Amino acid sequence: MAIKNILTVSELTRRLKSLLETSFTDLTVEGEISNFKRHSSGHIYFTLKDGNAQLQSVLWRGRAAHLLFTPQDGMKVIAKGSITVYEPRGQYQLDVVSLQPLGIGDLQMAFEKLKQKLSEEGLFDQEFKKSLPEYPSKIGIVTSPTGAALQDILNILNRRFPALEVLLYPVKVQGEGAASEIAQAIKDFNKHYDVDLIIVGRGGGSLEDLWAFNEEIVARAIFASKIPVVSAVGHEIDFTISDFVADLRAPTPSAAAELIVRDRDDIIDNIRNYCYTMEQNIRSIFDNRKEKISSLLLSYSFNQPKDLLRQYSQRIDELERYLDQFVDHNISIQNEKLTSLSKRIASLNPKSVLQRGFTIIYRNGKIIDRAIKLHQEDDVIIKFHDDDKPARIS
Repeated sequence: MAIKNILTVSELTRRLKSLLETSFTDLTVEGEISNFKRHSSGHIYFTLKDGNAQLQSVLWRGRAAHLLFTPQDGMKVIAKGSITVYEPRGQYQLDVVSLQPLGIGDLQMAFEKLKQKLSEEGLFDQEFKKSLPEYPSKIGIVTSPTGAALQDILNILNRRFPALEVLLYPVKVQGEGAASEIAQAIKDFNKHYDVDLIIVGRGGGSLEDLWAFNEEIVARAIFASKIPVVSAVGHEIDFTISDFVADLRAPTPSAAAELIVRDRDDIIDNIRNYCYTMEQNIRSIFDNRKEKISSLLLSYSFNQPKDLLRQYSQRIDELERYLDQFVDHNISIQNEKLTSLSKRIASLNPKSVLQRGFTIIYRNGKIIDRAIKLHQEDDVIIKFHDDDKPARIS
C-alpha cells in the first residue's frame, strides 16, 4: 500500500518552526529561572519554569550586556520575546529580548548590578578597610548645609566632644550633579585638608532620593580615599553602595557622630581611672622598694662592709705570697737546669778534650777517626790544644 506525503524530520521541523515563529511573537512570560548558564561566548541560557511546565530560553550576548541585574537560579522574572525553534535538536525556545526581576524597578536592578560589579572587583573586601582613629581631633563632613543630618551630627559632636574641629564641605545630596559633587568633595579633602576622617551622608528618603550615594563615581572616590570614610546615609534600614565601600557604615548620621568620637565625660572618667591606677601602682612600687631597702640595711653584708673588705684583702695577700713562692720556685728550678746543661755543653767541647792530652788528626781537612784509613807517606795535620803540627805517616 503506497504511503503518501512522507516528510523527513527536517521538513517537519521547518514547518513547525515556521508555524511557531510566526504565531508566537511579542510574548511576555513569567517564570522562575533554573539551570542558569552564561556561556564563554557571552550568550545566556536558562530555563523558565512554573509548577507544571518549563520553557528553554536564550538571551543573546548583545542583549545580555544591557541587563541591569544578574539573573540567578530561583529568581522570578518577567521575560519578553518570541518563540524560535532550534532545528538540530527539534527544540523550541524563548528568544528573550528583555528580562527583569518580578516586582523590582529599574533603580533596584541598577543597584544590584553595580553592587555585584564592585563586589567582584574587591571594593567591599574587609582587607581594604581602614581603621578609624580612636581620638580624632579634626573631621570633615560631606553633606548638604541645609539638611537635618548636618544639625544632628553637629549637635551630637558638640555634646560629646566640644573641642573637636569640624570642617563642612557643602554638596548637593540628591538630584542631578549630586554624585559628582560628593565624589569631588572626598577627593578635595584628601588633597587639601588635614582631617582625621570623613563623614559622608544625608538623612532618610526614598531610593530615588538616596541614589547619589549609589553612583559608581562616589563608590570609587570613597575606595580611593586615603582618609578613613564613614558612610551615614538614610535610616537604619537603608543600604547604599557607599555603605559597602566605606570603612565604616553608620545606621544614621546621628549614629555616625556617636561612633567616631567618644564622650568627653567618659574620656575624663577613664583618665581619672588611669591616674588612680597609676598612683596606686606607683605607691605599691615605692612600698616594695622601701621594704627591700630596709631589708638590705638590716642585712649582715650591708652592715659589715669592713669585715668583707678585710677578708678579701687577706685573701689577696695569701694569693700574692703564693704567687711569689711559685715564681721563685720555678726560677730556681730553671737555673739548676741551665747550670746542668752548661756543664754538659762544656764537657762536649773539643778544646776541653784536647787539653786533657788528646789530639785530632786531619788529612786533607777531614778528621781521621780510624788508623786503617791512614797509609804510608800520607801527609796529615795533628791538632793539639795549643797548636797544629804537620806530619807524615811512615
